[in-house]
Amino acid sequence: MAKFDVVFEGGGAKGIAFVGALEVLKQRNHEFRRFIGTSAGAITATLCAAGYTPAEMMNATLEKQADGTPRFSSFMDIPTTEDFPPQTREASMTMQVLREIDVPGIPELLESRFDAALLERLIENRIFARLFSFNECGGFYSGRTFLSWIREKLAAKNIAGDDTLETFAAKTGADLSLVVSDTTDVEMLVLNHRTAPGVPVANAVRMSMSIPFVWQEVVWQEEWGTYLGRPKTGNIIVDGGVLSNFPIRLIATVDDEIRTIMGDSDPNGAGNLGLLIDERIPVPGMPDSDKTPLPVTRLRTVQRISRLLDTMTGAWDNDLIRRFSSDICRLPAKGYGTLEFGMTGDRLELFLQAARAAMTDHLKIAAAAGLGG
Repeated sequence: MAKFDVVFEGGGAKGIAFVGALEVLKQRNHEFRRFIGTSAGAITATLCAAGYTPAEMMNATLEKQADGTPRFSSFMDIPTTEDFPPQTREASMTMQVLREIDVPGIPELLESRFDAALLERLIENRIFARLFSFNECGGFYSGRTFLSWIREKLAAKNIAGDDTLETFAAKTGADLSLVVSDTTDVEMLVLNHRTAPGVPVANAVRMSMSIPFVWQEVVWQEEWGTYLGRPKTGNIIVDGGVLSNFPIRLIATVDDEIRTIMGDSDPNGAGNLGLLIDERIPVPGMPDSDKTPLPVTRLRTVQRISRLLDTMTGAWDNDLIRRFSSDICRLPAKGYGTLEFGMTGDRLELFLQAARAAMTDHLKIAAAAGLGG
């Protein structure tokens, strides 16, 4: 048995591979000390820190909706009027255009009410709602369904929906850090009970998985407090993978900044383990061209964004990966998509089998090198 500080890479739907790797670690009775994650990795890190077993995470992965489709596919949720508060609609470009149209003979007050009613009706159209969301909120999909899902999963482990990172750490005893990108101040943020104690853990996960142009950006709320004592109210926060998709430096290196963020504990006091989703390694038994995109991703712009994200999230810090290669387990993911939340059947099982095999091989190599396994 060994104890690890573990880093989960971002990768959207490809993060399902983590479940296969965790199954192997569980079978070997390995434990974790610190959990660090970006994007999809933030989801896995949070569930692990909350006490989920690999079997429980597998059940969550296989959950179905009433129509038989994977529950994960519901994360691509088309926005509704409730996703656009009055201030967002009022300040929108669409509203500005409507106001520029002057209808002769109609009093200004009535015209203003008509514009508001017209915009509300337009948002009821699914296509317009996505375009409006993309233009005004930075993403086609609302992310509301995901936020409800992660709150539900946390509640199953007695973590309330509004429990903060500070409360989460006190309840679980787990050291959880989630990476997000602040596009207002142009910096990477590492959210944990030391840096941002007032941020609700569910919202922290939602921020970390907010893939740009796909899901709506998250606005830092005043009640969430500060980050390292600095105000962030109103700042726009998106997917941590924009700035650091594989933040292994948080456990593999030591300097004053990292001590402030990660605490005074010695990163070498436990083994380091990075779970990296490698799109260059084929999944045995799965043809490279076998992709099954979700119907909602047929929109050409979303397909382009998906390809861009596959490229972006593969642009790792190669220097760090080379330096700490012995700490990294590469999980095969060639031919699998960042937005492929509808993965099922043999395609899913082969993906998980490949992750199990990769983790098993990594532990064998680590054991042979005397690094634990």
